[in-house]
Amino acid sequence: MTDKELLEGCKREDRICQRELWNRYSKKLFALCQRFCNNSEEAEDALMESFVKIYDNLSKFRGDSSLETWMRRVTVNQCIIKIRARNHGLDSLTEEEYHLGFDDESLNNLQVKEILSLIESLPVGYRTVFNMYAIEGYSHKEIAQELGIDEGTSRSQFSKARKALQFAFI
Repeated sequence: MTDKELLEGCKREDRICQRELWNRYSKKLFALCQRFCNNSEEAEDALMESFVKIYDNLSKFRGDSSLETWMRRVTVNQCIIKIRARNHGLDSLTEEEYHLGFDDESLNNLQVKEILSLIESLPVGYRTVFNMYAIEGYSHKEIAQELGIDEGTSRSQFSKARKALQFAFI
């Protein structure tokens, strides 16, 4: 079944299509939730809430991107809501700290699980912005809008995340 057929079936509330959508995308979206959330339980909650929103809003999917891309966006937004609910603040960074460099070549020798583990160990603010910018491809302007922070704060959180990851490689 193609994504288009699956989408049409889900819009008709066909339970078989809804189950297939879950089977096809839940593992990928759960991995996404785990990158943002503090633990597996919170990631599971975010995933379930994301799928509720996905099912409820399939009629709003315009097809400007792939179904998976749209579902990832919904899931990231749900994770952001979870982060906001935890009421964690995002620290700002001094101008000097912002300009510290990072050797991207140091990532080449790490295994994926090691990298994900390092990302998960970052403080919430750093991890959130790092995931949104480096992995999900949001711009700092979009991140600022989604998180309700200044664009400079987004940039500083990303810089701090890179700096923290750099020290993990030393």
